[in-house]
Amino acid sequence: MSIVIHHNPNCGTSRKALAQIKQAGHEPIVIQYMKTGWTRGQLLGLFAAAGLTPREAMRATRSPAEELGLLDPAISDDAIIEAMVEHPALVERPLVCSPKGVRLCRPLERVEELL
Repeated sequence: MSIVIHHNPNCGTSRKALAQIKQAGHEPIVIQYMKTGWTRGQLLGLFAAAGLTPREAMRATRSPAEELGLLDPAISDDAIIEAMVEHPALVERPLVCSPKGVRLCRPLERVEELL
């Protein structure tokens, strides 16, 4: 079974999710999105598969969301996606993909749904 984790090694939850996947016997494909960045299509596909809106997938704390004015409810999904492409840290983490689906694994217990 192929598992992909969009991982930020500086995030404790992301590190724990990666460890949990490996502990379950899987060797996931690890995408360090802070290095590789995101594309608009990639984000739209992941969010659609996870059943998330861009706003729901946006990291509002410890990210540039507030300084960029993205917390204003009037800001469009397109503007949020654009900002996420420009500032990868705006995407909440970790996003995990498996044959069982795509989940934003926050809380960490959501990883189990994908294994």
